[in-house]
Amino acid sequence: MAQKAIRLVPLGGLGEVGKNMLSVEYGENILIIDTGIMFPENDMLGIDYIIPDFDYLLDKKDLVRGIVVTHGHEDHTGAISHVLEEIQAPIYATALTCGLLEVKLNRRGMRDKADLHVIQAGDSVQLGPFGIEFFHVCHSIPDAVGLGITTPAGLIVHSGDFKFDHSPVDGWPTDFAKLAELGGRGVLALLSDSTNALEKGWTPSETVVDGALDEVFRDAKGRILIGSFASLISRMAQVANAAANHGRVMAFVGTSMIENAKMARKLGYLDIPDKLIVPLDKALEMKPSKVVLMCTGTQGEPSSILGRLSKGVNRQFNIEPGDTVVLSSHPIPGNEETVHRTINGLFQRGAQVIYDEIAPVHVSGHASAEEIKLLIKLVQPEYVIPIHGELRHLKRHADLAREVGIPEDHIAVVENGTVIELRKGKLEIGERIPGGYVFVDGSMVGDIGPKVLRERESLARDGFVAIHIHRQAKSGKLRGDPQIISRGFVFTPDAQDLFARAGQRIREVLSANQDNELEARVEKDLRKFFYTETRRRPMVFVFITDNS
Repeated sequence: MAQKAIRLVPLGGLGEVGKNMLSVEYGENILIIDTGIMFPENDMLGIDYIIPDFDYLLDKKDLVRGIVVTHGHEDHTGAISHVLEEIQAPIYATALTCGLLEVKLNRRGMRDKADLHVIQAGDSVQLGPFGIEFFHVCHSIPDAVGLGITTPAGLIVHSGDFKFDHSPVDGWPTDFAKLAELGGRGVLALLSDSTNALEKGWTPSETVVDGALDEVFRDAKGRILIGSFASLISRMAQVANAAANHGRVMAFVGTSMIENAKMARKLGYLDIPDKLIVPLDKALEMKPSKVVLMCTGTQGEPSSILGRLSKGVNRQFNIEPGDTVVLSSHPIPGNEETVHRTINGLFQRGAQVIYDEIAPVHVSGHASAEEIKLLIKLVQPEYVIPIHGELRHLKRHADLAREVGIPEDHIAVVENGTVIELRKGKLEIGERIPGGYVFVDGSMVGDIGPKVLRERESLARDGFVAIHIHRQAKSGKLRGDPQIISRGFVFTPDAQDLFARAGQRIREVLSANQDNELEARVEKDLRKFFYTETRRRPMVFVFITDNS
């Protein structure tokens, strides 16, 4: 009897940065690893975030034995509530990650629906045929883990997001001994983080940021605003230390930042004295040189604190001359333009802005090239499958694997939806399941598709023209002039001649046609007319009302 294969089905995170989600399958059993979101690209107008397309799992949801979340960042946790609405399965994560999941689920009123199990590095759990061993890895958030997954077909190692930091902020380095021990058992496949594969050498330690923050705090004369992800607990600790050393108090700004800091303090991951933290309203009344505000918005999100501050539309306070703003993050690929726009806006409003291109105020949490090669050598896998990254990152990861001796045909570079089947001595790339982006816009999930986005892009680029035509029901003749309304196309007072000629075109079309497709005929004719006159393509809407 042929041995069953392990099936790996990446539902997100391969061919892109974000919305990480992987289905691991053996027989009639499924293990889900991570449920993340991705930030929208610049042309995805109005979209709040994107979740994985997990329709593939909906007719198999009774086979899901558990969901494992490797760490607390949004690109690994953000879609948890959407997944739980469809798939009921126990969730396994470390204490900090569970805390961040609880904050997220409470916000959606779903905490009672979640079966959360707190594990810690060094623990093991058995979920159906999957024996999962959790081992600690360094990342830019505490309590991150990688996974050793023992299956009847072989041992799989999933790195999670990782780096080899020998002097991490929390004093807890990656578990080299466990990686070597797993490698000694014989690893069928290594699934490894590719996000920083293009970076040569080694990723610097998080402690580099301490010196940069110390310099910022020493030089700043007014308020200091630190922009960071709300889940970046280690950065909160570093800012708190700098504030204490320089005689400042700190305030957390924004719901997610406040809730996550409260949770991390409660669980003991954030050791900040009560006297060091003040409410925002009190901080705003204090001398600027005694205050540091920690807020969200390092990716230029329009609704974030820094996004609103850069536009001067924040409710509680605005940027003042003398403020120093620190963006403690790297732009996520695709967000560079939005981040730069935010930086420019902050400069325009009088702030001094410090970001990673001019000072080491952020260090990546991902392994660079030499760390990726070291992981492969430690684990000694039969097969290497690069995960977490755009295609250029995955391809470079494959190059690194070849450099350390992995044969070409033992490396699988695939994108979302491509099925990989693994047996001892055999790797097969199978079919690609249907899937794509699932857009979240307010309370609408999956209701916004490519067609709507194209319409939004068209409206944003060329605006629209709406025409209301009144006719006599019996004769079909016009009653008065067509009413023409324009938004985002031309400045109406300066376009009287254009719209007068458009009205004449409407009369000509109406006199030549009296069929049931009249609205469509007018729309088509006016689209052609406006393009001929302006070389622009506004959306045209025609409404005909027949009056008795």
